[in-house]
Amino acid sequence: MDSDRDRRLALLFARAQRGDVDAYATFLGEASTVIRSYVARRISSPEATEDVVQEILITMHRARHTYNVARPVGPWLYAIVDHRIADFYRQAKRIDRNEVPIREGAVEPVYDLPRQDPRALAIDEALDRIPQVQRRVIEMLKINGLSVKEVATRMEMSESAVKIAAFRGYESLRDLLGVKRQSKQTI
Repeated sequence: MDSDRDRRLALLFARAQRGDVDAYATFLGEASTVIRSYVARRISSPEATEDVVQEILITMHRARHTYNVARPVGPWLYAIVDHRIADFYRQAKRIDRNEVPIREGAVEPVYDLPRQDPRALAIDEALDRIPQVQRRVIEMLKINGLSVKEVATRMEMSESAVKIAAFRGYESLRDLLGVKRQSKQTI
Protein backbone atom coordinates (compact mmCIF):
# COMPACT_ATOMS: atom_id res chain seq x y z
CA MET A 1 0.00 0.00 0.00
CA ASP A 2 1.42 3.38 -0.93
CA SER A 3 1.92 6.05 1.73
CA ASP A 4 -0.89 8.29 0.45
CA ARG A 5 -3.43 5.48 0.68
CA ASP A 6 -2.07 4.49 4.10
CA ARG A 7 -2.52 8.08 5.36
CA ARG A 8 -6.04 8.28 3.94
CA LEU A 9 -7.04 4.95 5.47
CA ALA A 10 -5.43 5.91 8.80
CA LEU A 11 -7.43 9.18 8.89
CA LEU A 12 -10.65 7.36 8.03
CA PHE A 13 -9.99 4.73 10.69
CA ALA A 14 -9.15 7.34 13.32
CA ARG A 15 -12.46 9.10 12.55
CA ALA A 16 -14.21 5.74 12.73
CA GLN A 17 -12.74 5.07 16.16
CA ARG A 18 -14.28 8.37 17.29
CA GLY A 19 -17.69 7.11 16.16
CA ASP A 20 -17.95 8.35 12.56
CA VAL A 21 -20.04 5.60 10.94
CA ASP A 22 -19.62 6.98 7.41
CA ALA A 23 -15.84 7.10 7.80
CA TYR A 24 -15.90 3.48 8.97
CA ALA A 25 -17.98 2.39 5.97
CA THR A 26 -15.60 4.23 3.62
CA PHE A 27 -12.58 2.72 5.38
CA LEU A 28 -14.01 -0.80 5.07
CA GLY A 29 -14.80 -0.27 1.38
CA GLU A 30 -11.34 1.00 0.52
CA ALA A 31 -9.55 -1.47 2.78
CA SER A 32 -11.53 -4.33 1.22
CA THR A 33 -10.21 -3.40 -2.21
CA VAL A 34 -6.61 -3.39 -0.97
CA ILE A 35 -7.08 -6.60 1.01
CA ARG A 36 -8.83 -8.48 -1.81
CA SER A 37 -6.04 -7.66 -4.24
CA TYR A 38 -3.36 -8.75 -1.75
CA VAL A 39 -5.15 -11.98 -0.83
CA ALA A 40 -5.93 -12.87 -4.46
CA ARG A 41 -2.20 -12.86 -5.21
CA ARG A 42 -1.64 -15.43 -2.46
CA ILE A 43 -4.69 -17.70 -2.76
CA SER A 44 -5.61 -19.05 -6.19
CA SER A 45 -9.26 -19.88 -5.57
CA PRO A 46 -11.64 -16.90 -5.99
CA GLU A 47 -14.12 -18.48 -3.54
CA ALA A 48 -11.42 -19.04 -0.92
CA THR A 49 -10.15 -15.51 -1.49
CA GLU A 50 -13.60 -14.11 -0.71
CA ASP A 51 -13.91 -16.30 2.39
CA VAL A 52 -10.52 -15.13 3.67
CA VAL A 53 -11.35 -11.48 2.92
CA GLN A 54 -14.56 -11.81 4.95
CA GLU A 55 -12.63 -13.38 7.84
CA ILE A 56 -10.13 -10.51 7.67
CA LEU A 57 -12.88 -7.89 7.78
CA ILE A 58 -14.47 -9.60 10.78
CA THR A 59 -11.11 -9.78 12.55
CA MET A 60 -10.42 -6.12 11.77
CA HIS A 61 -13.77 -5.15 13.22
CA ARG A 62 -13.18 -7.16 16.38
CA ALA A 63 -9.62 -5.83 16.77
CA ARG A 64 -10.36 -2.23 15.80
CA HIS A 65 -9.68 -1.06 19.35
CA THR A 66 -6.05 -2.26 19.05
CA TYR A 67 -5.16 0.19 16.29
CA ASN A 68 -3.01 3.09 17.48
CA VAL A 69 -4.08 6.22 15.56
CA ALA A 70 -0.60 7.69 15.92
CA ARG A 71 0.81 4.95 13.69
CA PRO A 72 0.33 3.99 10.03
CA VAL A 73 -2.60 1.67 9.44
CA GLY A 74 -0.82 -0.51 6.83
CA PRO A 75 1.34 -2.59 9.20
CA TRP A 76 -1.64 -3.17 11.54
CA LEU A 77 -3.84 -4.15 8.60
CA TYR A 78 -1.30 -6.44 6.93
CA ALA A 79 -0.53 -8.20 10.22
CA ILE A 80 -4.19 -9.22 10.40
CA VAL A 81 -4.25 -10.16 6.71
CA ASP A 82 -1.12 -12.31 6.96
CA HIS A 83 -2.43 -14.10 10.06
CA ARG A 84 -5.74 -14.92 8.36
CA ILE A 85 -3.97 -16.18 5.22
CA ALA A 86 -1.77 -18.38 7.42
CA ASP A 87 -4.92 -19.66 9.18
CA PHE A 88 -6.43 -20.48 5.78
CA TYR A 89 -3.41 -22.57 4.75
CA ARG A 90 -3.23 -24.33 8.15
CA GLN A 91 -6.90 -25.27 7.86
CA ALA A 92 -6.45 -26.42 4.25
CA LYS A 93 -3.53 -28.60 5.31
CA ARG A 94 -5.61 -30.15 8.14
CA ILE A 95 -8.48 -30.83 5.75
CA ASP A 96 -6.18 -32.41 3.16
CA ARG A 97 -4.69 -34.63 5.84
CA ASN A 98 -8.01 -35.74 7.36
CA GLU A 99 -10.67 -35.76 4.66
CA VAL A 100 -11.32 -37.76 1.53
CA PRO A 101 -11.54 -35.46 -1.50
CA ILE A 102 -14.87 -35.31 -3.29
CA ARG A 103 -14.78 -36.09 -6.98
CA GLU A 104 -15.97 -33.30 -9.26
CA GLY A 105 -19.67 -33.70 -9.94
CA ALA A 106 -19.99 -36.63 -7.51
CA VAL A 107 -23.52 -37.69 -6.75
CA GLU A 108 -22.68 -41.21 -5.65
CA PRO A 109 -21.61 -41.83 -2.06
CA VAL A 110 -17.97 -40.84 -1.65
CA TYR A 111 -17.18 -43.87 0.50
CA ASP A 112 -17.54 -46.09 -2.61
CA LEU A 113 -18.74 -49.18 -0.79
CA PRO A 114 -21.26 -51.55 -2.33
CA ARG A 115 -24.65 -50.96 -0.71
CA GLN A 116 -24.66 -54.49 0.77
CA ASP A 117 -21.21 -54.09 2.29
CA PRO A 118 -21.52 -54.33 6.10
CA ARG A 119 -19.52 -51.10 6.46
CA ALA A 120 -21.95 -49.20 4.21
CA LEU A 121 -24.89 -50.60 6.15
CA ALA A 122 -23.25 -49.59 9.44
CA ILE A 123 -22.70 -46.06 8.12
CA ASP A 124 -26.31 -45.80 6.96
CA GLU A 125 -27.57 -47.08 10.32
CA ALA A 126 -25.35 -44.64 12.20
CA LEU A 127 -26.56 -41.77 10.01
CA ASP A 128 -30.15 -42.73 10.90
CA ARG A 129 -29.32 -42.42 14.61
CA ILE A 130 -27.84 -38.90 14.64
CA PRO A 131 -29.95 -35.71 14.78
CA GLN A 132 -31.70 -34.83 11.50
CA VAL A 133 -29.82 -31.55 10.96
CA GLN A 134 -26.44 -33.21 11.43
CA ARG A 135 -27.45 -36.04 9.11
CA ARG A 136 -28.62 -33.69 6.36
CA VAL A 137 -25.46 -31.56 6.65
CA ILE A 138 -23.17 -34.60 6.43
CA GLU A 139 -25.12 -36.10 3.52
CA MET A 140 -24.97 -32.84 1.57
CA LEU A 141 -21.27 -32.34 2.30
CA LYS A 142 -19.93 -35.87 2.00
CA ILE A 143 -22.42 -37.76 -0.15
CA ASN A 144 -23.72 -35.05 -2.49
CA GLY A 145 -20.41 -33.18 -2.61
CA LEU A 146 -21.77 -29.72 -1.84
CA SER A 147 -19.62 -26.97 -0.37
CA VAL A 148 -20.22 -25.54 3.09
CA LYS A 149 -21.54 -22.38 1.45
CA GLU A 150 -24.01 -24.36 -0.69
CA VAL A 151 -25.22 -26.35 2.32
CA ALA A 152 -25.63 -23.14 4.33
CA THR A 153 -27.75 -21.63 1.57
CA ARG A 154 -29.92 -24.72 1.12
CA MET A 155 -30.47 -25.22 4.84
CA GLU A 156 -30.80 -21.51 5.62
CA MET A 157 -27.98 -21.72 8.16
CA SER A 158 -24.79 -19.74 8.59
CA GLU A 159 -21.61 -21.35 7.31
CA SER A 160 -20.36 -21.54 10.90
CA ALA A 161 -23.52 -23.37 11.96
CA VAL A 162 -23.03 -25.85 9.10
CA LYS A 163 -19.44 -26.50 10.19
CA ILE A 164 -20.50 -26.99 13.80
CA ALA A 165 -23.33 -29.36 12.83
CA ALA A 166 -20.94 -31.34 10.62
CA PHE A 167 -18.31 -31.55 13.37
CA ARG A 168 -20.87 -32.73 15.93
CA GLY A 169 -22.27 -35.21 13.43
CA TYR A 170 -18.82 -36.62 12.70
CA GLU A 171 -18.19 -36.99 16.44
CA SER A 172 -21.54 -38.80 16.86
CA LEU A 173 -20.76 -41.09 13.91
CA ARG A 174 -17.33 -41.93 15.34
CA ASP A 175 -18.94 -42.84 18.65
CA LEU A 176 -21.68 -44.93 17.02
CA LEU A 177 -19.22 -46.72 14.75
CA GLY A 178 -16.63 -47.22 17.50
CA VAL A 179 -13.97 -45.29 15.61
CA LYS A 180 -11.30 -43.67 17.74
CA ARG A 181 -10.06 -40.21 16.83
CA GLN A 182 -6.51 -40.18 15.56
CA SER A 183 -4.38 -38.19 17.96
CA LYS A 184 -1.62 -35.96 16.76
CA GLN A 185 1.75 -37.56 17.16
CA THR A 186 4.69 -35.49 18.32
CA ILE A 187 8.21 -36.22 17.31
